[in-house]
Amino acid sequence: MIIFKNKKKFLILLVLVILFVFIFYKVSNIVRYGYDRQSKIIELTKSIIPKHYVGKIKDNIFIIPKLKARNEFLNLQVKKFEQGYDGQKYRSDQYELNDQKFKINYFFTPFKRLDVNLGWKAEKNSLRAHYAEIKDDKVFLISGEGETIFFEKKNLLKKKLNYQILDNNIGDLLKKKNLKLIGIRDLHFHNNQVLISMMTQNDKGITIDIYSAEFNFEKLIFKNKFKTNEYWKEYNVFSGGRIESFDNDNILFSIGFSYVKNSAQKKDSLLGKIIKINLISNTHEMVSMGHRNPQGLSYVKDLNLIINSEHGPKGGDEINFNYLNKTSKIKNFGWPIASYGEPYFGPNLFKKSHSKYGFIEPAIYFTPSIGISEILYFKKNSFCKVRKCLLASSLRANSIYFLNFDNDNEQLVLVNRIHLKRNRIRDIDYDEDLDLVIMLSENIPSIVTLQKL
Repeated sequence: MIIFKNKKKFLILLVLVILFVFIFYKVSNIVRYGYDRQSKIIELTKSIIPKHYVGKIKDNIFIIPKLKARNEFLNLQVKKFEQGYDGQKYRSDQYELNDQKFKINYFFTPFKRLDVNLGWKAEKNSLRAHYAEIKDDKVFLISGEGETIFFEKKNLLKKKLNYQILDNNIGDLLKKKNLKLIGIRDLHFHNNQVLISMMTQNDKGITIDIYSAEFNFEKLIFKNKFKTNEYWKEYNVFSGGRIESFDNDNILFSIGFSYVKNSAQKKDSLLGKIIKINLISNTHEMVSMGHRNPQGLSYVKDLNLIINSEHGPKGGDEINFNYLNKTSKIKNFGWPIASYGEPYFGPNLFKKSHSKYGFIEPAIYFTPSIGISEILYFKKNSFCKVRKCLLASSLRANSIYFLNFDNDNEQLVLVNRIHLKRNRIRDIDYDEDLDLVIMLSENIPSIVTLQKL
């Protein structure tokens, strides 16, 4: 009987030891390699353990994996710095997603990295958001500080991108106008014009405008093309700023609500709106309102459909459809009245249903938030097995999401995602010639390519 009891105790102890070793191993890997921010188990654990205790646990119990992660990160930073404008490929992975296989390559960019430790409110990080755009046989990039570079897109199939500097007058323009640069918010080519959205600050406050330059390879001379004439006092991350072509003479421009109370519901304000700008007359018209912080923008000509993605508060990131041929009425997407998210502080007064209160329902929403960013529309191709698809990039979730249109083209259905650990994806584009999805990551500023095998 005593032997039986001792054996039972031994087995329990053994199970506990094995469980402890397993948990220690798993947590060590999370500390060293990062974790999936969409994991409900991890998010639940984080909500239970006070934040300051999480830091102490990392610094004491899991100090070795933390130091290893730090060392690997610093070595990569040194390598990035030493290679300069070579654009070296520093990593290559294969990723299996059900019956599909993908190859993912990572190339350095010479831009400064975003510091996640500073938090999303840090103004310094506004200068660390970078953007990319494909034009003809080249890929162009602009840093948050306004540096413009490019490379031959065929180099994406090689070991180096070989960046070339494309000079511009952004620094001189800011100095001449006595403006402080807050950050670049998009890069777009329309016909022979290079368009950027830029946040600046003067004695009136902070604003976001569009600047244009005639495309050439000698020097881009930017001039103010469109002024929003909207100003706010303090820096925040709710500026929007995406630019998309609409037709030969017109572009679309998304503007966030910029933390100005009720601005998204006021028709006499451009904040919280998507507008159409005529580049010939420099006039504009409102297309939609009730937007919080639009991060992605796409126009599908054959459907006459504007698709935009935007950040919710705590949860409730949205992708919205705006069919222009259904009504001439300005569509209202509900912010700040309706949201499937929750406020970070205070009582939750948001209406969950949008349609019940006269607003447009999102085509899909994400809770918890994924930190949604740019989007890509596809017809059937190697990345899209059905008639119509969407790829959505994300910052917080470090992922690419694969979504299908439903049969009525009214809703989106989440099909899959690829998790790119510790890679906040700010921008995304597609090259049909190379059949590559091209992304811009900002943890270690990198061009990331996704290739279907």
